[in-house]
Amino acid sequence: MAQPSATPAGIDKIAELLGGEAESLLQHTCQTIGKDQIQIPGPRHVDDVWVGSDRNPQVLRSLAQLHNHGRLAGTGYVSILPIDQGIEHSAGASFAKNPIYFNPAGITELAIEGGCNGVASTFGVLGLVARKYAHRVPFIVKINHNELLTYPNKFDQVMFGTIKEAWNLGAVAVGATVYFGSPESTRQLVDVAQAFAMAHELGMATILWCYVRNPGFKVNGVNYETSADLSGQANHLGVTIQADIIKQKLPENNGGYKAVTMEGGSYGKTDERVYTKLSSDHPIDLTRYQVANCYMGRVGLINSGGASGKNDFGEAVKTAVINKRAGGMGLISGRKAFQRPLAEGVALLNAIQDVYLCPDVTIA
Repeated sequence: MAQPSATPAGIDKIAELLGGEAESLLQHTCQTIGKDQIQIPGPRHVDDVWVGSDRNPQVLRSLAQLHNHGRLAGTGYVSILPIDQGIEHSAGASFAKNPIYFNPAGITELAIEGGCNGVASTFGVLGLVARKYAHRVPFIVKINHNELLTYPNKFDQVMFGTIKEAWNLGAVAVGATVYFGSPESTRQLVDVAQAFAMAHELGMATILWCYVRNPGFKVNGVNYETSADLSGQANHLGVTIQADIIKQKLPENNGGYKAVTMEGGSYGKTDERVYTKLSSDHPIDLTRYQVANCYMGRVGLINSGGASGKNDFGEAVKTAVINKRAGGMGLISGRKAFQRPLAEGVALLNAIQDVYLCPDVTIA
């Protein structure tokens, strides 16, 4: 088996992977929302944030389990391996490069060998290996999915199991997706809010994939589904239904509200200061606005790692640097890791974790 790297990479290696963007990303200082205004992740995160909340002691213990596992244990940061792509992207498209991940054991072993805080996957995957692995790595059960076999394809999140099932197989947390902005989002919001309330009753933590999804958000060739203003508001809705951690795509632009309003008349509500004072065009500032919408970082923001490509190590490290320097809590990266040989997947997960272990990568 591949083993996690014991010695974290230093700032020089991180800068090397960032290439020509190193100075811009590592030296930037936020002039929008100051770091003194946000809750920065740290070893006492559960005590500092959640002890004063309505979360019961069982939820606090589950959050502590997640925070105190893997290479990032005790730092306040998390590195999560999500592999539920077999449903939403089809098993063939997801696992053809590495057929070992058709096997649920391969998924959990990658999380363990990669030093992750937890593994997020389906009822089927985690249920099949629960007795062997639930005590070795924290389980996060993804409770809803976009089933992509209906013809023609449709985009909707539906429940694939119950909260009680997730609890029975030993999960410390459940995860769910809401497609904010979609015609089905109101129903999804109700479904997930009710599920999260039950999860908290049973002592499990909750993670919400706060994705913005609507063809109307693509204006003049620009996709505003990942704009800081729309994704930030999705985050704010997520924390409102008491998600304990928010998963969000890294923002790629801003001005979604304004673009959609120009195209189709009145849409939503915004304020010009969102664009002039609370953000800039720098990726760290855009992500800082996402953090601000997570109750100023009190609810941790984890960004997704994105699809696998030609420069996975550089892109993964870049995303981790942006997330950490913006005040985020970590990364949830799957395809970049599991669509490559095991040793390389472990090395990639370690490269992400090294950013959070490096004291020279500071909050901007």
